[in-house]
Amino acid sequence: MGSFISFLIFTLCCSSSFSLVHSFDNTASDSLNSLVQDFALRSFIKHRHRHQTGAVYDALLPRNLSGMNASVVRLRSRRLWSKGANFGYFRIPPKTASIPHVKRLAIVYQDFGNWSSRYYNLPGYSLISSVVGFMVFDASNVTDTNVRNLILNTMVCGLPLQWNIPSYRDGLPWRVLLQRAGKNRPWYLWLIGFVVGFFGLIAVVYVGVLCLRLVKAKRIQDMERQANEDLVLESRWVGNSKMPSAAVTRTQPVLESGVQ
Repeated sequence: MGSFISFLIFTLCCSSSFSLVHSFDNTASDSLNSLVQDFALRSFIKHRHRHQTGAVYDALLPRNLSGMNASVVRLRSRRLWSKGANFGYFRIPPKTASIPHVKRLAIVYQDFGNWSSRYYNLPGYSLISSVVGFMVFDASNVTDTNVRNLILNTMVCGLPLQWNIPSYRDGLPWRVLLQRAGKNRPWYLWLIGFVVGFFGLIAVVYVGVLCLRLVKAKRIQDMERQANEDLVLESRWVGNSKMPSAAVTRTQPVLESGVQ
């Protein structure tokens, strides 16, 4: 199924390092996922008269799938958005929404058990843990035969899904986290920011120069007005020219020879 998320934990035969791998036989795994989803839905419908929202119910699988475990839980979308969900093996953070949006959704958790090496086997590697995963589908109408698969979107909260998977080597629990995608801004946003900043700098410089010129012109006007207020001279026409003239001389002229 397209919305099924599968995690495979493996180690090299010569080391104890862990990694995640995907199945090479997509057709077989998709068929198995569809079969498990169908039995999980049947188990959910069987308990529909006494089921509780948020309660986990074990799916009744056929005998030929002995060793594989599956469980199903039904949630409201608004509860998943406000509180998230924690099912032991994995945790869904708050602010998680389904795509497309539905009123109720069901999550089918699956543990392949001893079937992991059959459907998710990688030559040259040995499994140290079973493959686990989950599927999400629309549960607004559980009696509907056409099941619509959903996708969980955690981009709003920015937190990844968290898996708690026990290690079969040392018995200690450890976690697998989905890497958070970095915030990469498109190049054109940087270009727009550079252009706006450049023209903004030019505008600031122009306004600064204009303000300096206005201040300087105002100072000159103040100096001229002060000079006119300190000394008042009369004007007389000499020919075609208008020239300032003092009204009264301050000192009387005296002949140097003393002749009167």
